Amino acid sequence: MSTLMRAPRECGSWFWDLEETGSAGLEPALAVATRMTGVLARHDLLTPHKLEYDWYVLGSGGIGIRSQLALTVPLGDCRLPDRVISSRPSGYPKADVDDIHVVGSGIWLDAEGERRREPGLIDLSVSPAPVGLSATLSVHHDIWGWFDFSGRPHPEVYRGNAPRLAAALQELNSTLGVQGEPGEVTYFGFATESGIGTPDALADGSGPNVTDRL
Repeated sequence: MSTLMRAPRECGSWFWDLEETGSAGLEPALAVATRMTGVLARHDLLTPHKLEYDWYVLGSGGIGIRSQLALTVPLGDCRLPDRVISSRPSGYPKADVDDIHVVGSGIWLDAEGERRREPGLIDLSVSPAPVGLSATLSVHHDIWGWFDFSGRPHPEVYRGNAPRLAAALQELNSTLGVQGEPGEVTYFGFATESGIGTPDALADGSGPNVTDRL
């Protein structure tokens, strides 16, 4: 059960262009997802439960169908690529897998230091597209920033969670051999190389109040 407010757009995201480190395709993409999930799991940020992925037909585009596959075997299991392919919609025998989303839960620390589990704490996706292998990580909660969504500083929450995200990002860069690129700024925040950036404070010490779009 969710206990945190979640922004409809990301508070920050990071992109890894892996074209020069591995070939495109389903199996390499799942291998990257396994390595990245392993890093995030070591930091208690993502315990994977299922995969979600759309389908497309080369030259025609998306077919509007999304599949879900429960992870009844480990993410790195050699049988998993065949299980993904076996879930191809029967009416589209030439369809290929689009971005693969690893769906799960993670642990965050509240102001008292209590560990709490949250579904969708980290969003991780890997693209097997022929244009080149890539991966994206994004966060949608205010626990990674100095201010909460209403603009109030919450230093205890920040100190309990932001360093964990920074450590995970650093380890992901090392594991992948590529520096993650911060994504675009949104209404809800912006990423830096090591986490979520802190916007300029107002005269009273508060930050932006973005609750009007939650």
